Amino acid sequence: MQLPRWWELGDPCAWTGQGRGTRRMSPATTGTFLLTVYTIFSKVHSDRNVYPSAGVLFVHVLEREYFKGEFPPYPKPGEISNDPITFNTNLMGYPDRPGWLRYIQRTPYSDGVLYGSPTAENVGKPTIIEITAYNRRTFETARHNLIINIMSAEDFPLPYQAEFFIKNMNVEEMLASEVLGDFLGAVKNVWQPERLNAINITSALDRGGRVPLPINDLKEGVYVMVGADVPFSSCLREVENPQNQLRCSQEMEPVITCDKKFRTQFYIDWCKISLVDKTKQVSTYQEVIRGEGILPDGGEYKPPSDSLKSRDYYTDFLITLAVPSAVALVLFLVLAYIMCCRREGVEKRNMQTPDIQLVHHSAIQKSTKELRDMSKNREIAWPLSTLPVFHPVTGEIIPPLHTDNYDSTNMPLMQTQQNLPHQTQIPQQQTTGKWYP
Repeated sequence: MQLPRWWELGDPCAWTGQGRGTRRMSPATTGTFLLTVYTIFSKVHSDRNVYPSAGVLFVHVLEREYFKGEFPPYPKPGEISNDPITFNTNLMGYPDRPGWLRYIQRTPYSDGVLYGSPTAENVGKPTIIEITAYNRRTFETARHNLIINIMSAEDFPLPYQAEFFIKNMNVEEMLASEVLGDFLGAVKNVWQPERLNAINITSALDRGGRVPLPINDLKEGVYVMVGADVPFSSCLREVENPQNQLRCSQEMEPVITCDKKFRTQFYIDWCKISLVDKTKQVSTYQEVIRGEGILPDGGEYKPPSDSLKSRDYYTDFLITLAVPSAVALVLFLVLAYIMCCRREGVEKRNMQTPDIQLVHHSAIQKSTKELRDMSKNREIAWPLSTLPVFHPVTGEIIPPLHTDNYDSTNMPLMQTQQNLPHQTQIPQQQTTGKWYP
């Protein structure tokens, strides 16, 4: 079979000019059949027009080498310039990109990549993406526009779609044309379809994955969705076997016969593969049966007219504020009358109390006072820790500090040296001169 010249040369302009691209594969990968990959790869140019197809993976590379010559001072011929350059991409007139378009750039010294799968809703509507390049050394900027003209695909959507999870790849590595072409070639060897499209690529971090540890060159992983026009092969159906499902539930690797065709370059997690057959999908719409808890249909919402009459809130004010205030005032007056005007004095109380009750009360008061006076004269045993045992100088035994009639109820438990009447002062040694006893 004679191949066209643009197939052998791999001309990217031929890919983007027709809105679809073809990737040249090695005979060891593709065998004897022709591999057609509807994926778009293009290089950056100012105000570039690209023509992706709806439902087909679109990849646009922002090359740093192109923007290096636009930042002053301009490099001389043969001079190597390695300035850090970052890119900012947004939809014209908006702060962010469209929902289907994603952007990634690992470091300021690597190229940026725009990628995504256009939707059928945007067919025929030009999408202008503003690309702003920042030179982090000179703080200079350069801006270009990317005009995306989304076209409709005749075979979109493909009825059979499979999503693979590749553990040993990052998203920017998988977006490379060579790597993605090798993966699609391996899938076609296993699946044997007539048409095979790369539909979408998603990083595992966007699916809730965790950032891998920086050891053993671990990768974050990437999900690759492909579509074909023929049913799934028996090799892909092996994932649905009860034995493999049991091994996946036990976090064991399932047994897949065609895994060796991917293992040379791609480590696929077969427990996370997803097979979708759109020909057997039944509409999930169910008629709503009205019953308890479901309100009747009230029809369309009709907002009020603009000519609304003003409302008087004076009556509402009186009801809300004046009535509670009046009730509170009445309660305050009643309480004041009870507390002030209905009080009974001591004399009136004594006049209404029987004499025998007053005599009993007086006797109790006298007995209480007598007991309090007697408690002041009672003898108590002083703690030994508060009484000196002998004189600090002569060593003689010291008599008790207090007499019998001493009021001990007001004496503190611990006494200082100033309170001791028999404390003898010890002479202090002089620092200079002679010492006299």
